[in-house]
Amino acid sequence: MPNIVTKFERARPEDVAALAPFGSATVHEAQGRLGALDSRLKPIDRTMRLCGPAFTVLGAPRDNLMLQLAIHYAQAGDVIVMSAGEYEEAGCFGDVLGNACVAKGIAGVITDTGVRDTQALIELGLPVFSLNVCIKGTVKETLGRTGCDIVIGGELVRPGDVLCGDADGLVVVRREDAARVARLSQEREDIEADLIEKYKAGRTVIDLCGLEPVLEAKGLTTDL
Repeated sequence: MPNIVTKFERARPEDVAALAPFGSATVHEAQGRLGALDSRLKPIDRTMRLCGPAFTVLGAPRDNLMLQLAIHYAQAGDVIVMSAGEYEEAGCFGDVLGNACVAKGIAGVITDTGVRDTQALIELGLPVFSLNVCIKGTVKETLGRTGCDIVIGGELVRPGDVLCGDADGLVVVRREDAARVARLSQEREDIEADLIEKYKAGRTVIDLCGLEPVLEAKGLTTDL
């Protein structure tokens, strides 16, 4: 099998666009509490958001050769997602590669290792999610693969699946489920908006969440 695979089915652009407005927690809940990556993977700036099809990369710890190749071969709109053994003590990605990503129209970068030059990356505006921030450099020695199934943050990510990320974390949506999950996410947002309005009107948590029979069954007592 070739090291570099670029031809794979990506989620349809219209489905990616439909998912993009929703927060990662909403998407996670809407698809049955599935797909959440390890909560340690966070954006380097809380304002960063991403949503796009995964250009998957299998790399080696403390080595960014495959990440550089991924930037070369990925398409505009892709999210580069690199699994590199959860090695935190290396800055495999920084401002120079960040500028290369922006020049190509890459939608974001996710890695389970460290990144550096974070202030410059924040100013650049490229969404970057990582396991750690670390100034230590890397080598360019080990061939891996792109366009393959990987496991990152405890979740299987296939090439072309959708990654949604924000300050709360990351969630993966199967490419064939993207349209359905977008619809379910909107339904969930509508329900929550209705609940918020009812709370503002004076309704209570016990009332709206149907907690009274649950609390009664558990023997809750109060001094009211």
